[in-house]
Amino acid sequence: MQWAILLAGGSGTRFWPLSSPSRPKQLLPLAGPRSSAEDAVDRLAGFIPAERILVVSGGSLADRLRDRLALPRESFLIEPRAASTGPALVWATLEAARRDPHATVVSMHADWIVRDPAAFVASAATALETAIRHRRLVTVGIVPSRPETGFGYIVPGERLDSAARAVGRFVEKPDGARALDLMAEGALWNSGLFAWRAEDLRREVMAHTPEIAPYLPLLDAEDVAGFFRGVRDVSIDVGVFERSDSVAVVAGDFAWDDIGTWEALARVRTRDRRGNVTHGAVTLVDCSDCIVWNDGPPMVLSGVHDLVVVHANERTLVLDRARAPDLKRTLDALPADVRELG
Repeated sequence: MQWAILLAGGSGTRFWPLSSPSRPKQLLPLAGPRSSAEDAVDRLAGFIPAERILVVSGGSLADRLRDRLALPRESFLIEPRAASTGPALVWATLEAARRDPHATVVSMHADWIVRDPAAFVASAATALETAIRHRRLVTVGIVPSRPETGFGYIVPGERLDSAARAVGRFVEKPDGARALDLMAEGALWNSGLFAWRAEDLRREVMAHTPEIAPYLPLLDAEDVAGFFRGVRDVSIDVGVFERSDSVAVVAGDFAWDDIGTWEALARVRTRDRRGNVTHGAVTLVDCSDCIVWNDGPPMVLSGVHDLVVVHANERTLVLDRARAPDLKRTLDALPADVRELG
């Protein structure tokens, strides 16, 4: 049977000061009235039933996710510690296989914005069919709309069938010039939407992932705490996909964005005629290309351009829009009593 794994962990730094460890990006209404985690579950309706959706998260978010998501209690898998996406997805996949020995899995993140749910489901179904047919791990690639430097890219290799190709190589976060070259080569964005048969993921982890493989018997014995004590942090991309020669890519025909920075709100929210995006009580006078989020009293901006201005959680952030991707560097420079949110 088909299962879905929803990765819903997060540190809460990408949209500081609105986000926090207890309310990270996937629980925020960044693109509309609902959170991206709620949208992710709704997107699967009619494709994968609620009892076969597994949500992986840390303990600090578990209660909030249970409150928000209309899923059975047994759908929530709480990591003993954050160890990146490799251990999380291996654990969730083997848990699906424990409940269903013939499990096939589609995995995704809870913080994406997807504008066409039907096309998303069609692409996910194609990825699952490819995983079954070719017994490969499958990634869904998105045709790039711009030379994005914050995403990973996939260069397709030989054709496997009408829908799928082998992966030639992965390229992680190229600079602008290299991104343009990759687009010219027909490279795709690596969306992070994956599919596999449970037994095939286990096979590839055993062959390629020493950070995880020695600890699989602990999962077989249902010793989740021991598994997480032993494994080393590694992403599924680095630990498995980039090392394996049994990976396929299918093209995803849907609008997708992982809204990784404040600047990305200009892509997912409506802009005014001067390119501004606002939320809350905001008045702009002779401003252009600003992103303003205000959870407080009325805010006025006048005569400024290309700024990100955020007031939330009793903090105010003002930065040049071009520096939005470097927010973590700004946070690292802050005193702890300013950076840390309640």
